[in-house]
Amino acid sequence: MADKARNINYLNREFNDFRNSLVEYSKAYFPNTYNDFTDTSTGMLFMEMASYVGDVLSFYLDNQIQETFIQYARQTENIYNLAYFLGYKPKVTTAASVEIDFYQQLPAKLDGGVTVPDYDYCLRIPENTPITANYDASIKFLTQDVVDFSHSSSLDPTEISVYELSGTQPTYYLLKKTRKAISATINTTSLVFSGVSKFDTRNLTSQNIIGILDCYDTEGNQWYEVDNLSQESVFDYEDNISTKDPNYSDDLEVRNILKLKKVQRRFVTRFINRETLEIQFGAGSTGNNDEEIVPNPDNVGLGLPFEKTKLTTAFSPVNFVYTNTYGIAPADTTLTLRYLTGGGVTSNVESGALTSIGNSGIYFIKSGLNNSLGQTIFDSLACNNEKAADGGSDGDDIDEVRQNALGNFQNQLRTVTPQDYMIRALSLPPDLGVVNKAFIEPTRIADYQPGELPSVMCMYILSSDANGKLRTASKTLKKNLATYLSEYRMVNDSVKIKDAYIINIGVEFDIVVNPNYNSNEVLNNCISSFITYFETSKWQINQPISIKALTLLLDKVVGVEIVNDVKIVNKTGGDYGSYAYDVEAAIINKVVYPSLDPMVFEVKFPTQDIKGRVSTI
Repeated sequence: MADKARNINYLNREFNDFRNSLVEYSKAYFPNTYNDFTDTSTGMLFMEMASYVGDVLSFYLDNQIQETFIQYARQTENIYNLAYFLGYKPKVTTAASVEIDFYQQLPAKLDGGVTVPDYDYCLRIPENTPITANYDASIKFLTQDVVDFSHSSSLDPTEISVYELSGTQPTYYLLKKTRKAISATINTTSLVFSGVSKFDTRNLTSQNIIGILDCYDTEGNQWYEVDNLSQESVFDYEDNISTKDPNYSDDLEVRNILKLKKVQRRFVTRFINRETLEIQFGAGSTGNNDEEIVPNPDNVGLGLPFEKTKLTTAFSPVNFVYTNTYGIAPADTTLTLRYLTGGGVTSNVESGALTSIGNSGIYFIKSGLNNSLGQTIFDSLACNNEKAADGGSDGDDIDEVRQNALGNFQNQLRTVTPQDYMIRALSLPPDLGVVNKAFIEPTRIADYQPGELPSVMCMYILSSDANGKLRTASKTLKKNLATYLSEYRMVNDSVKIKDAYIINIGVEFDIVVNPNYNSNEVLNNCISSFITYFETSKWQINQPISIKALTLLLDKVVGVEIVNDVKIVNKTGGDYGSYAYDVEAAIINKVVYPSLDPMVFEVKFPTQDIKGRVSTI
């Protein structure tokens, strides 16, 4: 009898399914060989053993497949790995943040017969100075920037007031500065490397790890944390002083200049679980210079000792392991690594809780001061948080890691749409300058430069002064913004950063007040409504003004009987901007439209630029 074609069922998943299929298989293909299918038979023993193995294998296969999908994975390590694969870094703890006011006294001195503060006694508080809660010494905050009482600008103002008088003359002044702080504690550990090991990995074990603060080797070289080892450049901050970059020091309101710095010494981090942070280093050699993946033809075939005589490897992504492209590997050195711990819900302290300053590292700007007076000034140093700290949490739970990773994968921090570029511009770190307004439009044909791609865009921006008034962005700010955007833009996008125009305006209106209401009170209420409506923060570049909306706003004020007129007028000269604008010509259907050149309307001095009058019927 010829063998029958075997009919095998591949859909079985559980013990009983395997068992029943084996019984049916035996009956179909071995009817004369074995026919004892009782539960106690030897044949059933082997069939059930095979079913058991199939059930176990099926279980582990299902679990392995399940662990490859972040939506269904259950093991913490796998969920974390999948999150990193999707570009999201899980947080095991989140630091609270708060603004802290710092105070110090200054003695008075005579300068040309006038009593003024003696700025020689200004103190300097370094960054990462610990601030401790007055009710729990275990709750500590770190300042995020230097507190320099001798420096004052619109972005970093120093408030000054009279603290003590002798008769009518001040004897002491009080200085105040505000700085942001986060709930964290600095910890230090050492990593010893005796020999070269490619992609060396070390584990940092601690509770509530926020992240790495800095890392230096024995020779004093800094090692930089990057998102991945193939990332060769990081953002680098430099003080905005003329000795650093004379071309971009026109605006000292911008404290730092942003530059891209190429780094060979780099590492990546990832959480294995809530208590373990994995640190991985590169694979390159410290003794050789970086090699080019695409070699310079001039370096090949010359036979010179310092040039390539031939190509020993093919152009392939695998060849990155033969270069320093993934960063160099630490060898025969010790890395001193500082990392931050802390955060959590308990770090959301109430207002007035942060009053104790760590004295280490605080010093006077000038040396050679009177010791007794200097000690008095030093002892006057104080701090306080006017508002409660917020933002502290106990990190992502498993479900939050899943959802945050999926959401991160969708946007991937790319800047593609005009909205993406605007959001990225407005997120520029304040030390690099503050972008108050941003607007994107395609570059006009007339503005194209030779060789530019059609996808080039123009970003129009404005900054603001210490009083919140709009102003043209400085060259330093625009340079920083261009550098900042370069790390997020699409490779074929180019962005021009230009100045938007500021058109200062005033509002004049005429109303009739109901006889049952006080005219002055109604008029003041109308002016207050317009002041709120024209707040600079509410207006964007190229936003038109609806006179109908202004009329309706006046109609809603209690006591207004009739709105006779609402008029927009241009303000120029003196304390106003220099740009004139023909408002009347720009009105279409009771809407004041902006010009073709991106611009923003600003009521610069609301209390004097918004005027109204009450008429009689």
